[in-house]
Amino acid sequence: MTDVLSDVPAGRRTSGPVRCEGLVRIYQSADIEVVALQGLDLHVEPGEMITVIGASGSGKSTLLNVLGGLDEPTAGVASVGGHDLTQMSMRQRNAYRRDVVGFVWQQTSRNLQPYLDARRNVEFPLAIGGHGRRSRRIRAEQLLDLVGMIDRADHRPSELSGGEQQRVAIAVALANHPQLLLADEPTGELDTATAVEVFDVLRRVNRELGVTGVIVTHDPLVSQQVDRTVAIRDGRISSEIVREGAGLDASRVIAREYSVLDSAGRLQLPERYVTQLDLRRRVRLELEPDHIGVWRDVEHDGALWAKPEPRDQEGQP
Repeated sequence: MTDVLSDVPAGRRTSGPVRCEGLVRIYQSADIEVVALQGLDLHVEPGEMITVIGASGSGKSTLLNVLGGLDEPTAGVASVGGHDLTQMSMRQRNAYRRDVVGFVWQQTSRNLQPYLDARRNVEFPLAIGGHGRRSRRIRAEQLLDLVGMIDRADHRPSELSGGEQQRVAIAVALANHPQLLLADEPTGELDTATAVEVFDVLRRVNRELGVTGVIVTHDPLVSQQVDRTVAIRDGRISSEIVREGAGLDASRVIAREYSVLDSAGRLQLPERYVTQLDLRRRVRLELEPDHIGVWRDVEHDGALWAKPEPRDQEGQP
């Protein structure tokens, strides 16, 4: 099998960065406006793979739709590899979806044509792009080999397991040499063992092809397999978990959680901190030489602001 990158078009070998700043997306239905993204900031480096987590309705799928060119931003900055997603005509948006991004959806019916076998499913977007029959076949077999499905190339989706269908779907998403691979709950309908296998394939294509990846997931096992996990809350990035040694034995992984300071100087405190300290409405801030102190707004002996007294190691005043 020849090198899977042997026929990459000129200028398409390297993935471009993802940049969102102050990104807003508002949906309007009848007389109701829903603000799905509220000034979101996100930077993804070329060749990086991240996972995005968040509760239902937090805005993570909207973010994926904006990056994929399916939804147009209402305001702010959104660009992928130098493509400005806020200034595209309909024709440019169609070309962007065809040539710059690849999609893997949770529902296999959105990924694969049921009447085509695996090889022809991968060839399908190449045929739409005007590639010749021989180059389509070579590219399809290269990608099916990469995802471990070359032995099942002649099978239709109904003859494949759920995990096999998703591996073929990854090959389809990569057919046109995308700069950005987007996956929306790609392991959501799979058992744990199969989900790990599918995510291993995503890691492999990221490593070998250098394609940038943004993966939305609810699966903690999946989210822990990358170096950076981004959490969305109320339409903004609330925190990031950065790992050293991701993908190795869990006992060897060092993970650090950060709150994210956006371009307007805002940050969201972790929800568990807010609950544990009973923080409400407003808090007191105090600038220290190397950190910022945050205290509850409390009334004590008629004083509106009460800074906690220093305590010794046993917790006594």
